[in-house]
Amino acid sequence: MKKEKVVVIGAGLCGLYTAFLLQKKGIEVLILEGNTRIGGRIKTITGTTAVTMEMGATWFGNQHQHLLEVLHTLELPYFRQHTKGISLFETMSFVPPQKFEISDSEEPSFRIEGGTAALIDKLSIEIGIQNIKTSTKITAIKEENNQLILVDSNGNSYSADKVISTIPPNLLVNSVVFEPNLTENFTQLAKKTHTWMGESIKFAVEYKTPFWKQNNYSGTLFSQASIVQEMYDHSTADNSGFALKGFLNGGTAVLSLEERKEKVIAQLTTFFGSEATNYVGYYENVWRQEPLTFQPYEQLVLAHQNNGHSIFKTPFLNEKLYVSGAETATQNPGYMDGAIFAAKTIASQF
Repeated sequence: MKKEKVVVIGAGLCGLYTAFLLQKKGIEVLILEGNTRIGGRIKTITGTTAVTMEMGATWFGNQHQHLLEVLHTLELPYFRQHTKGISLFETMSFVPPQKFEISDSEEPSFRIEGGTAALIDKLSIEIGIQNIKTSTKITAIKEENNQLILVDSNGNSYSADKVISTIPPNLLVNSVVFEPNLTENFTQLAKKTHTWMGESIKFAVEYKTPFWKQNNYSGTLFSQASIVQEMYDHSTADNSGFALKGFLNGGTAVLSLEERKEKVIAQLTTFFGSEATNYVGYYENVWRQEPLTFQPYEQLVLAHQNNGHSIFKTPFLNEKLYVSGAETATQNPGYMDGAIFAAKTIASQF
């Protein structure tokens, strides 16, 4: 009997875990990734002090059982997000922020030791790096002789018995030409499906010392008035590296990196004092500027819109093309847990 060959588009968490599960079933899998790196919306960077900082997916909780199961299987340790000390909530720029403390009884958030990319690295080793091809952006998929032929932006072709796309649906229908065309019903739905992280600007500021903790601040900050809207302590699990990390106001995407950086340091200095100016490095990721993740919508799309829609369950092109990814998950769509659940859902159909 001929061994079935499956091509997975996208080497993010969903794509990698899908390949991992299919290989366990004895299926030959090739992952094609448009970017020069793997991980998708998991993007861990390492500062000059060796602190790891997340520009993408970061936190998870006890409710994310699919992800926790994978971390256990792969023997990847995780730790509780630091929240001890004074946290700040700013409602208006001309009023001092309110101070509050987060109770230990609150449901905890966790982070993966060594950075979220540790999960990506472990999966890529399990799958075999030789089965992952980067810098391979798929631009066309056509049905031919009971197979699917994929063409990349360099003109190279790949054949597969079945194809699983794990890239955001809106990006898929706007960047890949299908022959024959996908149904209009699906195409219109995909264009109106929210892409997670698309509107986010993640930032991190690296420091040599955790001065905020030394001054009894948790590093947690919420603001309705300044550039930093949400921020948390981002020290390493072993407390050997230190950073503050969070989300910037999405509207500041129109500013330059230097302009955003200046506003961030000014805000941190206002709240934490002059020690905030003594930073090692400033880092950020404007996800709407990542063309292999985010495709601008044709019309207003709300957060969560059409995530987990039932149409994503139906394979196309005579049941040879499957649409997956975190956006298609019916449980925790958009989160890492959703990416794992989507992978399980698709793999169970093979």
